[in-house]
Amino acid sequence: MSSRFGHVGVLYGGHSAEREVSLMSGRGVHEALCRAGVDAHLFDTGTRTLTDLVNAGFDRVFIALHGRYGEDGTLQGMLELMKLPYTGSGPLASSLSMDKVMTKKVWLHEGLPTPDYVVLNDEEGLDAAADRLGLPLIMKPPHEGSTMGVTKVTDRSQLGRAYRLAARFDAAVLAEQFIEGRELTVPLLGGPRNARALPIVEIVAPGGNYDYEHKYLSDETQYICPARLDAELTERILRLAERSYEVLGCEGWGRADFMLDAQGRPWLLEMNTSPGMTSHSLVPMGAKAAGMSYEELCLAILETASCKVAAPSAEPVEGGA
Repeated sequence: MSSRFGHVGVLYGGHSAEREVSLMSGRGVHEALCRAGVDAHLFDTGTRTLTDLVNAGFDRVFIALHGRYGEDGTLQGMLELMKLPYTGSGPLASSLSMDKVMTKKVWLHEGLPTPDYVVLNDEEGLDAAADRLGLPLIMKPPHEGSTMGVTKVTDRSQLGRAYRLAARFDAAVLAEQFIEGRELTVPLLGGPRNARALPIVEIVAPGGNYDYEHKYLSDETQYICPARLDAELTERILRLAERSYEVLGCEGWGRADFMLDAQGRPWLLEMNTSPGMTSHSLVPMGAKAAGMSYEELCLAILETASCKVAAPSAEPVEGGA
């Protein structure tokens, strides 16, 4: 057994709409860590209690959860209180990145390119959103991943149905400008100040429809890694990915998703702080292109497990009362 990691928990499953994906991710990570000699154990946060987690006696945990209660900062805050080192970003960065609206606000404040958007709380603003963003547009829940509740709206008659689908997952709905072009993603390791972008993956889905089935179940989707881009554009996208990750305060690992329009301009779509680790997942593809096996990737991520919230110093401040 690899004693330097101690007793390791792989947190997977959970309660979110992405539970099935998380089960696949967790099993893959667990098998890889066990092959590497790590004393790793699966722990399903959707069927076991917090008391069980405390009593498990883990020395560190690998978070293979996706979506709410695993990727959104709630679990990370609890692990901080437990003083249990964990992989990935801390509570704030996880929460910001999970909220697509807040992510956009941070990126826009930092001058980073992301599609225009409108936040909808009811159906009354649908026509105004279409007027502002144009058609087609994308309708999605701001706090979900894996394309849950996402619709490409090509006609105004589809607006109400698309809104209601997204509203099944979230109280507010995000309407977003549609960017026609090539779909790219950039895996990231390290951070928050020394992020390293791995090779760019281009996703070519049948009919341009990269939905849940084409992400996780179908063998029809093509992945090109490294993406066929000229050296200057590749460098620009890699640096933009690193910057988008750093301004959100992300660390450990993550994945930045892009659209590249016909004019060669990259647009940031979202940041994933606990990306998929299934057989169809994109971070392992980028790692492989960088010469890193799936097993080596899992070990590299586990190596970074830590608590991110520093305890206040007990030392008196010089000059204080």
